[in-house]
Amino acid sequence: MSVQIKGIAKETLDFILQVSKSTYPQEFAGLLQSKDGIITDILILPGTESSEINAVLKLFMMPNISAVGSVHSHPSSVIRPSKADLRLFSKTGTHHIIAGHPYGPGNWKCFNRKGEEISLQVLDVEIEEDELL
Repeated sequence: MSVQIKGIAKETLDFILQVSKSTYPQEFAGLLQSKDGIITDILILPGTESSEINAVLKLFMMPNISAVGSVHSHPSSVIRPSKADLRLFSKTGTHHIIAGHPYGPGNWKCFNRKGEEISLQVLDVEIEEDELL
């Protein structure tokens, strides 16, 4: 059963753009997680390899959690999926965000598994931190 995604928390999108900018010129990559249908968290997998050309997610390192998609940056301003991106998209959920240089508020897009651009609403919601026991 797939989760119906309503949007992405503005705070989460801001985090994606900030991390993409701070890792430039290397790619940043992670997996998207949602709470109540809103993308709120980015999971960075151990062993992720990043370079100026690509970022390689080690999906075999993924803990037993569900991801609703992926996120990665493109150090160029080209915001469209490559063939490698499409292979990743087919394995990791339904919503895939690519952030492009210079990583401003308008420098990102969301795609479905086929690499077709889809709308993703940015929501101004409060993200609650999980309480430590």
